[in-house]
Amino acid sequence: MKVIEGVVATPNARVAIAIARFNNFINDSLLQGAIDALKRIGQVADDNITVVWVPGAYELPLTARVLANTGKYDAIIALGTVIRGGTAHFEYVAGEASSGIGSVSLNAEIPVAFGVLTTESIEQAIERAGTKAGNKGAEAALTALEMINVIEAIKA
Repeated sequence: MKVIEGVVATPNARVAIAIARFNNFINDSLLQGAIDALKRIGQVADDNITVVWVPGAYELPLTARVLANTGKYDAIIALGTVIRGGTAHFEYVAGEASSGIGSVSLNAEIPVAFGVLTTESIEQAIERAGTKAGNKGAEAALTALEMINVIEAIKA
């Protein structure tokens, strides 16, 4: 029986992080968590990490697609925060960000990790950006690294 499991350490990985400016008071913590995980746990060199800022979560799928199409990256991490408000705007932005990022991953055949918070409140977002509920940016980074290794093992 052959079992494929990815490891997280990926020192030669080239990783792009697409991050939304909107709600940057939360997203900055997601970014710090992602970079810390890439460097400290994944052993990724600082020169192999590219950060691309975009206006909001809605712009993340297009940015991820363009990054993937360059062929320069082994994985992409999409970071952002969508907080429910009093209108249907939340559903549109969160839904399009999610389905768009998933579509990019399937079409590009490289990992595109989903680190977009979709929360009911600012308090929930803060909890998921490094306090009680961990840091979803760090989790997305670790997922991206593990998937690089899983895909490499499948193709070997």
